[in-house]
Amino acid sequence: MVESLVQLADVERALADFQDPETGRSALKFEQLKDIRVVDNNLTMTLALTSWAFPVRTDVRSALESKLRESLPKLRNISIEDGTFERAPQKIGQIGLSAKSVIAVGSGKGGVGKSTMAACLAKGLQRVGCRVGLLDTDVYGPSIPHLLGLSGQPQQVGNMIEPILDDGMPVMSIGFVVPADQAIVWRGPMLHKYVAQFLGQTNWGDLDYLIIDMPPGTGDIALSLSQLLPLTGAVVVCTPQDVALLDAVKSIAMFNTVKIPVLGMIENMSGFVCPDCNKQYDIFGTGGAQLRAQEYEIPFLGAVPINIQIRSQGDGGSIGSLFEDAIVAPHLEKLVHSLVTNLVTKAADEPLQPSLPILG
Repeated sequence: MVESLVQLADVERALADFQDPETGRSALKFEQLKDIRVVDNNLTMTLALTSWAFPVRTDVRSALESKLRESLPKLRNISIEDGTFERAPQKIGQIGLSAKSVIAVGSGKGGVGKSTMAACLAKGLQRVGCRVGLLDTDVYGPSIPHLLGLSGQPQQVGNMIEPILDDGMPVMSIGFVVPADQAIVWRGPMLHKYVAQFLGQTNWGDLDYLIIDMPPGTGDIALSLSQLLPLTGAVVVCTPQDVALLDAVKSIAMFNTVKIPVLGMIENMSGFVCPDCNKQYDIFGTGGAQLRAQEYEIPFLGAVPINIQIRSQGDGGSIGSLFEDAIVAPHLEKLVHSLVTNLVTKAADEPLQPSLPILG
């Protein structure tokens, strides 16, 4: 008996509803599944994702192979090559920012590692090939320049400000323009002007992600951001103890008030593993943020333990090197993966509608 052969048309039918993780639309229709060849029931093809989706590329490739094997069981071998699909971001908000996802990182109080987590999210996304920018809006205590080991005075070219680059990642902070020992005493209008200028007049380029390090508390910055551009959402950072969780709940309420979706919670300083005996000590408790996330039906992105490397690399201005630390890196990588996975789920539930040209 002659074995029936899988045809190209069979593959295209099987993959007609396979979604592009960024937009939720048909990846086949937009030629992100391409170079498909079937010879004697052996299939080769290219999966071309945008750099926005690089953090979940392995998951998407696995889902694609599973879809093919389920729909076309006669296939013998499946070989999927990685490719890149270029899709420029649309300009968003009244300031015309070119970014696909704008994510604010906030906390209800200071001292919980919010800036460290914001920097780690940005560096983690950059590390896997995403185009990332990092904006420090914590005007009263700008930590981002110190965490990344950056200095210098941003230059103005025409009407635009050239950001300071960290391995190619554009970074902007008030810490670049105000001496470290000088206090900033600004009311709401000045804060709004600062945020608008750094968002709209910084030469960010085309970004997959703009990560915004928020000031602690529930002040004016969130309101300014909600007025200036549509944020993709916010990440709330807290520690496990009750007093921090009380303030984290206020931060969630603030984001809800200004219509910024909460994309997830991070529990920082979640336990300490003794390097001598490998015993874990829950100095600030553990699991509190996850319980609060479940209570408020918010995704829990992950927990990061207390670790001497986080402190030393942050103080040394090389926070990105944490992704090379065997103990800390898996926790940080999980945060990045969980965040983007949640965004992919959101895109699948609410597919991006193609923009239509305006006819004159």
